[in-house]
Amino acid sequence: MLNYSNTITDEKSYSGLQMKEIKPVMKLIIRGKKREFLSSIGKSLNLLLPTEANTSSRSEKLTALWLSPDEWMIYSNETLNSESNDYETENLLNKNISKTNLGAVTDVTDQFVLINIKGDKIFDLFETGSPFNFNDFRNKKGSVTQTILAKIDVIIHNQNQNEVNIFVRRSFSQHLFSWMNDSASRL
Repeated sequence: MLNYSNTITDEKSYSGLQMKEIKPVMKLIIRGKKREFLSSIGKSLNLLLPTEANTSSRSEKLTALWLSPDEWMIYSNETLNSESNDYETENLLNKNISKTNLGAVTDVTDQFVLINIKGDKIFDLFETGSPFNFNDFRNKKGSVTQTILAKIDVIIHNQNQNEVNIFVRRSFSQHLFSWMNDSASRL
């Protein structure tokens, strides 16, 4: 049995903003360069990896985020059984990618916390703590950026104009959530 402990235990709502941790969600980092790697991922997961910088692709069960020319994060669109950390997707990729030396598969489920933010003041909140210019980003559904938010490295995935997912390292998640609560209360 998996002993999953949440770092963020509460949901916060403010005028025009709602924040909560989504858990447990499978998160994998995959790396590879060969054409065979890309086609094997597509066949294994029924998902084409995005090849354009700062974009994402989505299937019924999974979402893939472009992180670098040879690196992607894949995460599940639905929460999973919290009693186990044995993921069918990871096992499939290990069999078809790692064991055939096409690339690497790393489970980062416990390393990253997924925070979902909804509302029309999302980018007002981000602009108070990030040097990134969100003007174009906010209008591109599916766009991805790796930036600094409140001096913390984050990956931001734009679900749509009023919803984003933030991936933050578990050790910084409470601090980031606290900062977002404080900043959101002043918007």
